[in-house]
Amino acid sequence: MPDIDLLRSFVSVVDAGGFTRASERVHRTQSTVSQQIRKLEERLGCALFRREGRKALLTEDGERLLGYARRILALSNELTDTVGKGAHAEAVRLGLPDDLAVPALTEIVGAFARSRPDVRLSVCCDLSYRLRSALAQGDLDLALLKREPDGGPGIAAWPERLHWVGEPTALPVGDDAVPLVMRPAGCLYRERAIHALERAGRRWRIVYESPNLPGIQAALRGGLGVSVLDEHGMEGWEAPCPIVDDAFPPIEPTELALIAHHEAPDSAHDMAAILRRFCDRQRGAAALLAAQAAATTGMGKPLAAAPL
Repeated sequence: MPDIDLLRSFVSVVDAGGFTRASERVHRTQSTVSQQIRKLEERLGCALFRREGRKALLTEDGERLLGYARRILALSNELTDTVGKGAHAEAVRLGLPDDLAVPALTEIVGAFARSRPDVRLSVCCDLSYRLRSALAQGDLDLALLKREPDGGPGIAAWPERLHWVGEPTALPVGDDAVPLVMRPAGCLYRERAIHALERAGRRWRIVYESPNLPGIQAALRGGLGVSVLDEHGMEGWEAPCPIVDDAFPPIEPTELALIAHHEAPDSAHDMAAILRRFCDRQRGAAALLAAQAAATTGMGKPLAAAPL
């Protein structure tokens, strides 16, 4: 294939209408441009221009070449822009629990991506124990995940209040086993629920299992069983999410933690600062909701989710 530089000079002569103006466009002397065109003609074995006075007109072979030359140059520019920018862009791999991929948080992450074209952002939503493993293995730079309180170092941590939730029709009768709607094994909320029931001597059985929050919410709305959720997990219900704490043993709180890998790039810490402000607002909203609930609803009454 002809040299890209030769094709660029050829297209410049066509667009400028002559060798003199083309030399100004490519910042070379007229003789250099003429030499490049001759070299291109020698490689292709055909004449590309015919002269009429000071004008350089395309031959039939030149017209055939022009379309190919423009496409080749366009692809060359696209390759340089794409690969060159990608090579210098800093990657940030962010992990989020699926029940925190709420619209407000998604908008914040999207705004960060738009404001930082120098950063290639990728987001993974998954169960917290998987996010923790990915972070430890270096597959994530930053993660917002659920964990035990005081579960180790991190950029910031916020307490989570957990509730038993479910339709009243799903409550067990007498000594019947508690029907549980849960995420797969390894989920912290699942462990909390099972341990609380076993400490209280209550029997339980898993009636529905889903790896994502919408599946859990759908099963709860359908009255299949009860589950353990925090305020975020109780969002998106048409009516207030039924809290049934008074029917079951208390659930110990968990913690939402923001953690960065020890080799995370600077842009990941910039993202962390934005996430920390978001979670601070969520904690404030949750605290306000808790105060309102204590004053106006009492345990076991319907409670709305914290506003974003």
